[in-house]
Amino acid sequence: MNPLVVDRVHKQYGEKKAVNGISFEVEEGEIYGLLGANGAGKTTTMRMVLGLIYPDEGKILYNGKPYTEEQLSMLGYLPEERGLYPRVKISEQLVYLAQLRGMSKHDADANLKQWLERFEVPEYYNKKLEELSKGNQQKIQFIASVIHKPRIVILDEAFSGLDPVNVELLKSTVKELRNAGTSMLFSTHRMEHVEELCRNITILHRSNPVLQGNVREIKKRFPREKVVLNTDNEVSGLDAIAGVTGVQRHESGYVIGITDESAAAAILHQAMSQTTIQKFEIMEPTLNEIFIKAVGGDLHE
Repeated sequence: MNPLVVDRVHKQYGEKKAVNGISFEVEEGEIYGLLGANGAGKTTTMRMVLGLIYPDEGKILYNGKPYTEEQLSMLGYLPEERGLYPRVKISEQLVYLAQLRGMSKHDADANLKQWLERFEVPEYYNKKLEELSKGNQQKIQFIASVIHKPRIVILDEAFSGLDPVNVELLKSTVKELRNAGTSMLFSTHRMEHVEELCRNITILHRSNPVLQGNVREIKKRFPREKVVLNTDNEVSGLDAIAGVTGVQRHESGYVIGITDESAAAAILHQAMSQTTIQKFEIMEPTLNEIFIKAVGGDLHE
């Protein structure tokens, strides 16, 4: 039995169907992607997983067991909106939160100090949250979600407000937790993070799961409609090749739209006859492009 199983779950508020029959399983040591536009049902799903609200139909199992207060100690949650107290010392509130999840005060304090050392900010122990930058507040919020060593962690826009250096720091930390066996449900608008971190995904649209499965297998189901061509010199006649839908010139070459992969051979031949080729690649669709095809809009719909 996988650590987290969501089985045919429904949730309705009055006339509005918030979640309509979603099912997925998160394996031990897996980061599972939950994607969708605003209002698609992601937040409702995460709240049900956390036990904050209950499904109208279906079931959610944690290591094969239904939700009880005993499950609290194994769940961690990083919300999109920061929820810590700005004028309380970081050490006081994080140790208290860990105690609420069943950890002793001594162990919670030791864990907090280890995490602050891991993020190279031990001096934050006695600081108040409002004294930190937004990016560092996000790191403290992350520590609050994992300080009690949960086995299942829900990450909602985990990297929002972070500069590129801290994004990489947090991503490497998330990968370490995954490799140590932590199961994670990961929701974000940033498709490149999903492609890097997630093996399996569910895309929600208007409360319904519209696309599910292994990211690599999903990509194979969508056509490759783009060629990247980097050359030493300009190439003429690309837009006249059969199957080419558009040619965009860039600093180092071209991005060429195609209706069929068979056009790629003609593009390559045309370029080789005129210049030296530095790069030629038939690109697989990005998750963002797949998302747009699946739901007919973008993530901020």
